[in-house]
Amino acid sequence: MILKNKNIFITGAGKGIGESSVKNLINNGAYVYALIKDKRDNIKFRNLSNLKIFNGNVLNEVLIKKILKESIKNKKPINCLVNNAGIRFRKKFIKIKKKELQKVLDINFLSIFMITQIISKFWIKNKIPGSIVNLASIVGQKGFDELSVYASSKGALISLSKSLAAELSKYGIRTNSISPGFTKTSFYEKFKKNKKLYKWTLSRIPQKRWGSPDEISNLITFLLSDKCNYINGENINIDGGWINS
Repeated sequence: MILKNKNIFITGAGKGIGESSVKNLINNGAYVYALIKDKRDNIKFRNLSNLKIFNGNVLNEVLIKKILKESIKNKKPINCLVNNAGIRFRKKFIKIKKKELQKVLDINFLSIFMITQIISKFWIKNKIPGSIVNLASIVGQKGFDELSVYASSKGALISLSKSLAAELSKYGIRTNSISPGFTKTSFYEKFKKNKKLYKWTLSRIPQKRWGSPDEISNLITFLLSDKCNYINGENINIDGGWINS
């Protein structure tokens, strides 16, 4: 039970890495506050205890503050944060519209900035040591065709994570980011239908397979634990050894 006494708030909890993480965190002793956009995903967790589900959008500042207040009322105040929510976007650079750019940045970066600021203020005021894990992507470092907006949002998140580690460490707050490679989330089956592109991804991965959500959530669990107290300001790639050439 490496997460005993950890009260974890996770966004994007309804599918893929988020769904796996909720189950993994609870199985390792944590109490979890899960933000799920689609209520239809709630049923996936019907048999779990030590879990409180909230439905809504990560951009809803009122909701985020409500979740924090609920955790205090529950006498299990949030002391770990997993910013997992995000959206994918692929389009040729010269055809991207301003509203499309803004939507991706709102979800993939600005919402995380806002949520982390709210939680961090609470930790600092109450002298609570905390741990933050932000879900970025190898796309934010390596560059891919038609992914300029998505890459920009994830690159910004990696930089934010490192900056927060430098600024918040004096308050006992650790911040790290994880950059998954190609992972078997909801878009995997659809992606596989493009056999040429799928084969190309496998040619770049020495292990010749995509990762699983459980492999990502295992790393999230480890980073939030006290076994990682000296890991701070790191961006950890978990991509099967991706070769960008």
